[in-house]
Amino acid sequence: MRWGKTPELVYTKRDSGRMRTTDDFTEPASEPAGTTTSHDGTSSVQLVVFDMAGTTIVDDGLVTQAFEIAATAVGIPAEGVERDRARTYVLDTMGQSKIAVFRALLGSDDAARRANEAFEEAYGELIDDGVDPIPGAAETFADLRSRGITTAFTTGFSPATQQRILDSLGWAEVVDQVLAPTAGLRGRPYPDLVLAAALTAQVDDMANVVVVGDTSSDIDTARRARAGLAVGVLTGAHDEHTLRAAGADRVLASVADLPALITAP
Repeated sequence: MRWGKTPELVYTKRDSGRMRTTDDFTEPASEPAGTTTSHDGTSSVQLVVFDMAGTTIVDDGLVTQAFEIAATAVGIPAEGVERDRARTYVLDTMGQSKIAVFRALLGSDDAARRANEAFEEAYGELIDDGVDPIPGAAETFADLRSRGITTAFTTGFSPATQQRILDSLGWAEVVDQVLAPTAGLRGRPYPDLVLAAALTAQVDDMANVVVVGDTSSDIDTARRARAGLAVGVLTGAHDEHTLRAAGADRVLASVADLPALITAP
């Protein structure tokens, strides 16, 4: 599979660590040693890594609702400067490992653990009636897999909550890999989840990896992992300006638009 050759679509060749676009050159750049490219200078896509809430599933504010419940459970006043600062921090770090967010907010592992447990319980109750997929998401997974492209889910939720979401949607087998932060695998903005997916998929080059998400944390993770393309979507927490400021190569209305970006040879 190759990047589509339409205006603004991105070549995977690197120039001083920055993704080069079709506006950057008319002649192909010199080839860095070890880069996996096809003969026309575009790189083959081997892996697409998707975020979940806000990217492939509808969030509808459930994450922030669960945070409010968790914040109250650990004694953050319901109103006032402390709560407002906490809300702002949660929005700014949307997409990151939830326990890491609580650790930064509360300053102790014990308080963070209690807050995270309250968050996970609250979120689980909020999704008891089911969650909805982003329209076109399932079709996107099927399209990519039909082309031989490996697909993966990553999340800031615990593995148990992630599985609960997948079970609710009947998505047990819609992608090839499912990853969440664990004791040995850090969540966003660290690159661990993307790199673990790439290792499992046995990609030839990180330039052949696409990362898709709705938050600046997703984009930051893609950059830290040296992924070939960081794609933001506008169905979740952050707007286009925020995503582009974080370093998104492309911003799409929805994950449903991704197959058109990755075109057949």
